[in-house]
Amino acid sequence: MSETAARTDWTAVVSAAHAALRDVTAAVPADGWGLPTPCAGWTVTHVLQHAAGDQLAFASALTGGPGPEDDPFTPSGRLGGTPDALLRPALDAAAAAWARVPADAGEVASPIPPHAFPRPVVAAMCALDAAVHAWDIAVATGQASPLTPGVAEPLREIAPSFVEPLRQYGAYAPALEPVAGEDAAEGLLRFLGRDPRWTPGA
Repeated sequence: MSETAARTDWTAVVSAAHAALRDVTAAVPADGWGLPTPCAGWTVTHVLQHAAGDQLAFASALTGGPGPEDDPFTPSGRLGGTPDALLRPALDAAAAAWARVPADAGEVASPIPPHAFPRPVVAAMCALDAAVHAWDIAVATGQASPLTPGVAEPLREIAPSFVEPLRQYGAYAPALEPVAGEDAAEGLLRFLGRDPRWTPGA
């Protein structure tokens, strides 16, 4: 693990990623839930359901508590209540779970096989999931990118340690070629197979 990853305050990165997801979700217009996203075949609603389910999965792995009721990878695309009622409990559960993990913990549990990684890696997995889906929702609904340097830079640094092994299972798309002059957020998106210049009409 790099020195940058080792000295990063991963609790703060997770919190910032959660805030990004919460903020962009709150700003989705009433007619925006059926809009297409960078996740092929998924609307904004699908992405939100998936993101909320993933956060519950991390909380469950860390605490042994209940996980998502539905499979995050097969979201229905239909909200049964308000977006906040779906997302807030998931983010609260994940935040509470991370608050119980000591900063000096070694390996911690993860919903992703082999289900145990060093604490920075699991925190980065959790933060990356929230942050990139916040970006998906933001660009789908005409909002500014929520990927700040404080979130994108440490994630781009550590992401190769877990993204590459998971590509073979379809968890992440093939990486796009890097473009000279792009910032850490754009580089992170390309590494995850997303075009930083994606628009709904693309």
